[in-house]
Amino acid sequence: MSLYALYRDGHGAQRAVDALRAAGVPDSEITVISAVPMEHFEFGEMNKATRIWYVASGGGLIGFTFGTWLTRMTELAWPLPTGNMPIVAWWPNLIVIFELTMLGAIFATVITLMVAGQLLRRRPALYDPEVTTGEKILVGVEAPRDEKAVERALGDGVKRGGGE
Repeated sequence: MSLYALYRDGHGAQRAVDALRAAGVPDSEITVISAVPMEHFEFGEMNKATRIWYVASGGGLIGFTFGTWLTRMTELAWPLPTGNMPIVAWWPNLIVIFELTMLGAIFATVITLMVAGQLLRRRPALYDPEVTTGEKILVGVEAPRDEKAVERALGDGVKRGGGE
Protein backbone atom coordinates (compact mmCIF):
# COMPACT_ATOMS: atom_id res chain seq x y z
CA MET A 1 0.00 0.00 0.00
CA SER A 2 1.25 3.47 -0.78
CA LEU A 3 0.01 6.98 -0.15
CA TYR A 4 0.61 9.88 -2.51
CA ALA A 5 -0.71 13.26 -3.57
CA LEU A 6 -0.42 15.30 -6.77
CA TYR A 7 0.70 18.93 -6.83
CA ARG A 8 0.46 21.54 -9.56
CA ASP A 9 3.83 23.21 -8.96
CA GLY A 10 7.20 22.61 -7.35
CA HIS A 11 6.47 24.86 -4.37
CA GLY A 12 3.52 22.69 -3.29
CA ALA A 13 5.58 19.55 -3.77
CA GLN A 14 8.43 21.03 -1.72
CA ARG A 15 6.00 21.87 1.11
CA ALA A 16 4.74 18.26 1.03
CA VAL A 17 8.29 16.88 1.16
CA ASP A 18 9.11 19.18 4.08
CA ALA A 19 5.94 18.07 5.88
CA LEU A 20 6.83 14.40 5.33
CA ARG A 21 10.29 15.02 6.76
CA ALA A 22 8.73 16.76 9.77
CA ALA A 23 6.46 13.71 10.21
CA GLY A 24 9.56 11.53 10.54
CA VAL A 25 9.68 9.99 7.07
CA PRO A 26 13.32 9.60 5.91
CA ASP A 27 14.32 10.92 2.48
CA SER A 28 15.03 7.40 1.23
CA GLU A 29 11.33 6.51 1.59
CA ILE A 30 9.93 9.64 -0.09
CA THR A 31 9.17 9.31 -3.79
CA VAL A 32 8.94 12.40 -6.00
CA ILE A 33 8.02 11.96 -9.68
CA SER A 34 7.83 14.81 -12.15
CA ALA A 35 7.58 15.03 -15.93
CA VAL A 36 10.09 17.89 -16.00
CA PRO A 37 13.39 18.37 -14.15
CA MET A 38 13.08 20.09 -10.77
CA GLU A 39 16.73 20.74 -9.87
CA HIS A 40 16.00 24.22 -8.52
CA PHE A 41 13.96 22.69 -5.69
CA GLU A 42 15.49 20.87 -2.75
CA PHE A 43 13.58 17.65 -3.49
CA GLY A 44 15.26 17.57 -6.91
CA GLU A 45 18.54 16.75 -5.18
CA MET A 46 17.21 13.97 -2.90
CA ASN A 47 18.60 10.44 -3.27
CA LYS A 48 21.01 11.58 -5.95
CA ALA A 49 24.06 9.60 -4.82
CA THR A 50 24.84 6.50 -6.82
CA ARG A 51 27.57 3.88 -6.89
CA ILE A 52 27.22 3.04 -10.57
CA TRP A 53 30.75 4.26 -11.36
CA TYR A 54 32.23 1.76 -8.93
CA VAL A 55 30.09 -1.07 -10.26
CA ALA A 56 30.99 -0.27 -13.88
CA SER A 57 34.68 -0.10 -12.95
CA GLY A 58 34.41 -3.45 -11.19
CA GLY A 59 32.73 -4.97 -14.24
CA GLY A 60 35.48 -3.53 -16.44
CA LEU A 61 38.15 -4.96 -14.16
CA ILE A 62 36.52 -8.39 -14.30
CA GLY A 63 36.32 -8.14 -18.10
CA PHE A 64 39.96 -7.04 -18.30
CA THR A 65 41.08 -9.93 -16.09
CA PHE A 66 39.05 -12.46 -18.06
CA GLY A 67 40.26 -11.08 -21.40
CA THR A 68 43.88 -11.22 -20.31
CA TRP A 69 43.47 -14.76 -18.99
CA LEU A 70 41.56 -15.93 -22.08
CA THR A 71 44.03 -14.63 -24.65
CA ARG A 72 47.12 -15.73 -22.75
CA MET A 73 45.82 -19.20 -21.89
CA THR A 74 44.54 -19.77 -25.43
CA GLU A 75 47.95 -18.99 -26.91
CA LEU A 76 49.74 -21.15 -24.34
CA ALA A 77 47.31 -24.07 -24.77
CA TRP A 78 47.83 -24.13 -28.57
CA PRO A 79 51.31 -22.72 -29.15
CA LEU A 80 52.04 -21.77 -32.74
CA PRO A 81 55.79 -21.30 -33.09
CA THR A 82 56.37 -18.58 -35.69
CA GLY A 83 60.07 -18.14 -36.11
CA ASN A 84 61.70 -16.07 -33.40
CA MET A 85 58.47 -14.39 -32.19
CA PRO A 86 56.95 -14.91 -28.74
CA ILE A 87 54.06 -17.36 -28.27
CA VAL A 88 51.99 -14.77 -26.38
CA ALA A 89 51.64 -11.75 -28.66
CA TRP A 90 50.33 -8.83 -26.58
CA TRP A 91 49.58 -6.30 -29.34
CA PRO A 92 46.93 -8.42 -31.08
CA ASN A 93 45.63 -9.56 -27.68
CA LEU A 94 44.90 -5.94 -26.70
CA ILE A 95 41.93 -5.90 -29.09
CA VAL A 96 40.25 -8.84 -27.36
CA ILE A 97 41.21 -7.55 -23.91
CA PHE A 98 39.75 -4.11 -24.68
CA GLU A 99 36.49 -5.56 -26.01
CA LEU A 100 36.01 -7.83 -23.00
CA THR A 101 36.82 -4.94 -20.65
CA MET A 102 34.10 -2.83 -22.26
CA LEU A 103 31.67 -5.77 -22.30
CA GLY A 104 32.17 -6.30 -18.56
CA ALA A 105 31.66 -2.60 -17.83
CA ILE A 106 28.53 -2.43 -20.02
CA PHE A 107 26.97 -5.57 -18.50
CA ALA A 108 27.63 -4.30 -14.99
CA THR A 109 26.12 -0.91 -15.84
CA VAL A 110 22.98 -2.36 -17.43
CA ILE A 111 22.38 -4.74 -14.53
CA THR A 112 22.91 -1.90 -12.04
CA LEU A 113 20.44 0.32 -13.92
CA MET A 114 17.86 -2.46 -13.93
CA VAL A 115 18.23 -3.03 -10.19
CA ALA A 116 18.50 0.65 -9.20
CA GLY A 117 15.64 1.66 -11.50
CA GLN A 118 13.54 -1.15 -10.03
CA LEU A 119 12.72 -2.50 -13.48
CA LEU A 120 12.55 -6.05 -12.14
CA ARG A 121 9.72 -5.34 -9.68
CA ARG A 122 6.74 -7.62 -9.41
CA ARG A 123 4.39 -5.09 -7.92
CA PRO A 124 3.55 -1.83 -9.69
CA ALA A 125 5.68 1.21 -8.96
CA LEU A 126 4.22 4.28 -7.32
CA TYR A 127 2.86 6.19 -10.31
CA ASP A 128 -0.13 8.21 -11.52
CA PRO A 129 -0.84 9.00 -15.19
CA GLU A 130 -1.53 12.65 -14.32
CA VAL A 131 2.22 13.11 -13.82
CA THR A 132 2.73 13.00 -17.59
CA THR A 133 -0.69 13.96 -18.94
CA GLY A 134 -1.60 16.66 -16.43
CA GLU A 135 1.93 17.88 -15.76
CA LYS A 136 1.57 17.36 -12.03
CA ILE A 137 4.17 16.36 -9.45
CA LEU A 138 3.67 13.18 -7.43
CA VAL A 139 4.91 13.08 -3.84
CA GLY A 140 4.33 9.85 -1.98
CA VAL A 141 5.51 7.15 0.37
CA GLU A 142 5.43 3.42 -0.32
CA ALA A 143 4.44 1.29 2.67
CA PRO A 144 4.32 4.11 5.23
CA ARG A 145 4.88 3.16 8.87
CA ASP A 146 2.42 5.78 10.16
CA GLU A 147 -0.35 6.23 7.60
CA LYS A 148 -2.17 8.96 9.54
CA ALA A 149 0.97 11.12 9.81
CA VAL A 150 1.68 10.70 6.09
CA GLU A 151 -1.92 11.60 5.20
CA ARG A 152 -1.70 14.76 7.33
CA ALA A 153 1.65 15.68 5.77
CA LEU A 154 0.43 15.25 2.19
CA GLY A 155 -2.72 17.30 2.84
CA ASP A 156 -5.89 17.18 0.76
CA GLY A 157 -6.16 14.91 -2.23
CA VAL A 158 -4.30 11.93 -0.77
CA LYS A 159 -4.63 8.86 -2.96
CA ARG A 160 -3.89 5.23 -2.28
CA GLY A 161 -2.17 3.02 -4.79
CA GLY A 162 0.30 0.26 -5.51
CA GLY A 163 -1.47 -2.58 -3.71
CA GLU A 164 0.66 -5.57 -2.79
